[in-house]
Amino acid sequence: MSPKSITIVIDENGESSIDLEGFQGKGCADVAKALQGSDHVMRSEKKREYHVEAPRSTNRTQQA
Repeated sequence: MSPKSITIVIDENGESSIDLEGFQGKGCADVAKALQGSDHVMRSEKKREYHVEAPRSTNRTQQA
């Protein structure tokens, strides 16, 4: 699993942008939505990683 990072930039006019690294698929959209809050999104660009489905975690128990 690659490390995850979030970069938030706020310019001198108060405009902000976010860049998500290491997120895939719906997980990326969920994080972006959480950061958005009640703010209005003027433009959204999805990276290649957005279109990759995140691996599902499995809970397997081993039997001896």
